[in-house]
Amino acid sequence: MKDIEAVQLALEAAYTTLKDNDSGEIATYIPALAKADPNSFGIAITDLQGRSYKIGDSDLPFSIQSISKVLTYGLALHDHGRDDIRERVGIEPTGEAFDAIIKLDDHNKPLNPMTNTGAITITDMIKGTSPDNKLDIILNAYERILGHAPKIDMEVYQSEYDTGHRNRAIAHLLTHFGILDETANDVLRLYFKQCSILTSATELSVLASMLANKGVSPITNESVIQQKYIRDILSVMFSCGLYDGAGEWAFEVGMPAKSGVSGGIMAVVPGKCGIGIFSPPLDARGNSIRGTQACKILSKRLGWHALECSESFVPQNTD
Repeated sequence: MKDIEAVQLALEAAYTTLKDNDSGEIATYIPALAKADPNSFGIAITDLQGRSYKIGDSDLPFSIQSISKVLTYGLALHDHGRDDIRERVGIEPTGEAFDAIIKLDDHNKPLNPMTNTGAITITDMIKGTSPDNKLDIILNAYERILGHAPKIDMEVYQSEYDTGHRNRAIAHLLTHFGILDETANDVLRLYFKQCSILTSATELSVLASMLANKGVSPITNESVIQQKYIRDILSVMFSCGLYDGAGEWAFEVGMPAKSGVSGGIMAVVPGKCGIGIFSPPLDARGNSIRGTQACKILSKRLGWHALECSESFVPQNTD
């Protein structure tokens, strides 16, 4: 069986199996996200040649939310290097919800870049002359990956800014511990805009394929993140990307991944491809239910668990 046929069949199997699954709840604590259609469901895979395989609502736009933490972490690594980042933000899973008010280690630093505490710190570390300049740097990085400039959903941004009291508490506590360089309000405005960038399952698969391709976008052929930092990013995604569901994810799915409360999941099969999924209903941990189940199906059918990956794009023997 040809690789393309195997991938398409796996997509169709995942989509058909899960499209009528109506379990889970849409995130409502950000009012703008409550407007999402719970029936929306799309899957996309982009390989290292830039070929995309899609099914369902794969091009439907939605706000990227916490998946944005991955690229921002990569940009901060580029700006500061591994050692300086480790001085400010750790790499250990928390075992707690993504929006826990504060979780610092014994040295008063966030445990990892994938929780809100660590991500707000990482966003603050982007080098720029102002918050607006830092936003331009972030948006430019997406453009270099996708080949077009992304947009910000200003309704989502305003909704997050008006209701993001937990994140505001986190930012002020980080300020109290001397962790932030910018003011709490400036960092939060940038962080909320970063989370409100519009994306799609297809675009997430392209972003993931850049990570699978040693930091080079298969769409633009631009090197966006230095290869030496890709291992760091994928390691943190693998251990911390699904919040307090990361252990089960690593066991069952075995791909570096990141979820977002708008219903997106981005997963990486290093050296092979990137996966993007959109389905708004979430489990109690804040992860897309259809998204996690779809990744389980793809991982099993295509042999993409990190600890059992084959050398080819898909296994030669699909029995």
